[in-house]
Amino acid sequence: MLKLRSGRTLYYGKGDVLSYRTYAAPLTVRPIEASPYKGDSNIIFAHNITFSVSSEVLLSSFTEGDNTQVVATDSMKNFILRQTAQYGGSTTEGLLAFISERFMERYPHIDAIEIQADRLPFSAVTVADDSGWSDSQLVFRRSHNEHASASQKWKREGGAGILAEHESALSQIQLIKVSGSSFYGFVRDEYTTLPESFDRPLFIFLDIFWTYIDAGDACDSTHGNYVPSEQIHDLAHTQFHAEQSPSIQHLIYRIGMSILAHFPQLAEVRFESNNRTWETIVEPEQSAGAGVYTEPRPPYGFQGFTLSRADLEDGGDEA
Repeated sequence: MLKLRSGRTLYYGKGDVLSYRTYAAPLTVRPIEASPYKGDSNIIFAHNITFSVSSEVLLSSFTEGDNTQVVATDSMKNFILRQTAQYGGSTTEGLLAFISERFMERYPHIDAIEIQADRLPFSAVTVADDSGWSDSQLVFRRSHNEHASASQKWKREGGAGILAEHESALSQIQLIKVSGSSFYGFVRDEYTTLPESFDRPLFIFLDIFWTYIDAGDACDSTHGNYVPSEQIHDLAHTQFHAEQSPSIQHLIYRIGMSILAHFPQLAEVRFESNNRTWETIVEPEQSAGAGVYTEPRPPYGFQGFTLSRADLEDGGDEA
């Protein structure tokens, strides 16, 4: 949240700036054994961007209706779209940094910026040709599965824009594991109606966030330390598959430890998860047997957890 030096909240901006850039610079990343992902052609480099600004000189626009220092939000939208065409990099984080630095250069009375973007994923369709099947380089389909995102906060110091906070993310993951999860041994008293479960389908909604030790690694993939969301979700998928998890809490801990172990350039991993496990209608008679389930009744449980490199050092044998 953007605030003035006095502590007063003051910001305004533009949301849902939909930007569909074609033929951005291709992304190449360092491969890891736990993921087949090696990069992206970035033929479609699309984002939904939210952008807001703050400055001491904007106070009069609220208190007196004085718009002489106000950059119209329509101008913000046009600035974002046109600067996206000028961006020569290959990452969402780098695009946000490029837009923010350029905006602060163009409007020196702006003291702070918050910018956030959701990557809008498009995947190549598979087409037949003389040699069999291959990915088209012309036709893509919009995906509504999990997506990458990033957020940054910029402040002016000594006349220049400084990146004060950053976070990358993989949002709206939805995973169901049909067997191999449990939940038992929890507190039981007069308020407890939930039965213990020793093998349940586990359906989770999950957002994973990470920050870099050096933010430059996020903004510039040529450093060789960029962490793509695709490798993050491959690690999460593999861990969920392999774990006999006694709870969602332990599952996200194990995923976090795996991420930190694979990527020493990350300072921290953060999770927001919730439990959307199906309600059992027909209990399977045996493991991997036929069962019938339906949507769970509200409300739902949720979890939040952060791991740092200190956690990996303390429990590194568990990664």
